[in-house]
Amino acid sequence: MDTGRGKDLLYQGNRKKDLFWTDTNHAFAGYPGKNRSVLVTKMEKTGKFNLRFYFSALTEMVREPGKFFSDLPADIGVKRPLGFLLISGLIYAAAGLARSMPSDPILLGSILLVNAVGMTFITAGIGYMLMLMFVRKGVTFLSFFSVYAFSSGVVLLASWLPFFVWLTEPWKWWLIGTGMIKALGLRWTQAILILVVSFAIVALLFWSVLPIVLPRVG
Repeated sequence: MDTGRGKDLLYQGNRKKDLFWTDTNHAFAGYPGKNRSVLVTKMEKTGKFNLRFYFSALTEMVREPGKFFSDLPADIGVKRPLGFLLISGLIYAAAGLARSMPSDPILLGSILLVNAVGMTFITAGIGYMLMLMFVRKGVTFLSFFSVYAFSSGVVLLASWLPFFVWLTEPWKWWLIGTGMIKALGLRWTQAILILVVSFAIVALLFWSVLPIVLPRVG
């Protein structure tokens, strides 16, 4: 029996099955460490972000977010999380324009996109500062931001529907909490503390800025 060929066939099958499949036998040159994701390691080497990764990540996030975050490398970088967030933000902005049909679509589309991406950076920044204050865990901001980017990117695809906000917001915060536990190694009590305080700060910011942004009535 040709065991070598059998292992290669098993390798190819597992490689196609999962987004972040752990490979212990086929390390890429320059990345000798074991337990590295084949797809992530290859993308780190090429430095590319593509639609294949976007749709694969989207599928895994919807089906098995816990597994997705568990397999997420700590050194994933900024291109894939930011690229994932930007594509979702563009879809969110385009859907919002199609629903409202404004007179100035470029202006409104830009506002929707900046709001979608900017709020993710703001909430990630607030959460990261709280983590440093309460937990003081050695996690980089890029790793922390990737959890927020993937979570927000998935939820944005449904957030353009106003009546979905009661579902998408809790879903987003649940995904972020799952990512903190599975990808960053926080305890569930630490994740809940960061999420609760973050939500309170964001809500306070909104209530503080709302009277300035919206015209006064009466």
